[in-house]
Amino acid sequence: VALGAMFSLAIFLEPMALDTDWSRAGISSAMTLNFLVMGLGGFAWGAIYDRYGARIVVMTGAVLLGLALVLASRTGSLLVFQITYGVLVGLAASAFFAPMIALTAAWFDTNRSLAVSLVSAGMGVAPMTISPFAQWLITAYDWRTAMFVIGVAAWALLVPAALLVRQPPKPAADDAAFDLAADDTGMSVP
Repeated sequence: VALGAMFSLAIFLEPMALDTDWSRAGISSAMTLNFLVMGLGGFAWGAIYDRYGARIVVMTGAVLLGLALVLASRTGSLLVFQITYGVLVGLAASAFFAPMIALTAAWFDTNRSLAVSLVSAGMGVAPMTISPFAQWLITAYDWRTAMFVIGVAAWALLVPAALLVRQPPKPAADDAAFDLAADDTGMSVP
């Protein structure tokens, strides 16, 4: 949902430019900000994840994503839009990808690559779900209503989903000793 909302900016571009007289380049620069902030935000969210766990990171990202989209839908200036959509949505999106990859990797010993690949596939599926929904909302209403609805939907979907996020169980003492004594093949080292 977070990445789908972020990538749906292309759907909003034309109606926003017509409604606000903002340049397409100015609106599109919010996407550049998304990627920059998402890259930097991953470091901060990773540190918070290491200290407090995934649930608080994902919950904060969910609340921030909804807030950013609701605020962006109400902006009256290009600069405020670039900050709310470009910076806040990018920061919110970064709260999901890296922490969920790390959490998934921690949960699985067997088929870890498959599990991480399935989580990563969400990035590809995201625009295929949110963008058509955004297009339908824009056609039925307008871009502001569409962005507002997507923000509220992000809260409605992601906040309850964040409550389901759990840290993996801690390994037992015997398992930890075995892990330390295993070589690259997983075989016990004498």
